[in-house]
Amino acid sequence: MSLAELLGTYGQNYLDGLLATWSMTAVSFVFVMVLAVLVTVARVSPVAPLRGLGELYVQVFRNIPGVALLILIAYALPQLRVVLDWRTCVIVTVVLLGSAFGSENFMSGINTIGVGQIEAARSVGLTFTQILRHIVIPQALRTTVLPMTNLLIAVMLTTALGSQVPLSPQELTGVVSYVNTRATGGILAFLISALGYVLTAFVISFAGNRLDKRVRILR
Repeated sequence: MSLAELLGTYGQNYLDGLLATWSMTAVSFVFVMVLAVLVTVARVSPVAPLRGLGELYVQVFRNIPGVALLILIAYALPQLRVVLDWRTCVIVTVVLLGSAFGSENFMSGINTIGVGQIEAARSVGLTFTQILRHIVIPQALRTTVLPMTNLLIAVMLTTALGSQVPLSPQELTGVVSYVNTRATGGILAFLISALGYVLTAFVISFAGNRLDKRVRILR
């Protein structure tokens, strides 16, 4: 099947798949950032049980295969009477995995903050919450723009897990399976999807680099 025939027949499917990938990526990354911040706050908390819970969260979800986690959420949770639609299952999987790596990025950013700043904040009477809100989190966000840009790309690629469940519309990887079960798409079917991922990643990288140059903290 030629490229022209492939695009003429399944072009709309690829477009829908690209939009579905973008949509899941955007939604997932918002929740990844929020959850990563919360987990990181728990990891630096003065409360020992919270620190332990945060570390346990990161160790578990940083080391579990994405497909295994998706299977647990999509097929095991209904046994506990927790039923989620397929798209939500994929998003929850991506968020749990991504937030664990996002927390590691934030911890690296926090480690770049001078101890003197924290001690100065304590000396003027700021509470732990105020120190996090006014000093730690803003600086951690600014110093982790590039790692979080890479994480956003990883989140986009992880949405390919959606090909393992019956999504509608399908994301880019799922479109390849759809095409190859109905025609002889061959390597071209994969190349078109790959091009969608590559171009999106290029745009994300470009935007991330520009943002990093604007907010980078010079030391």
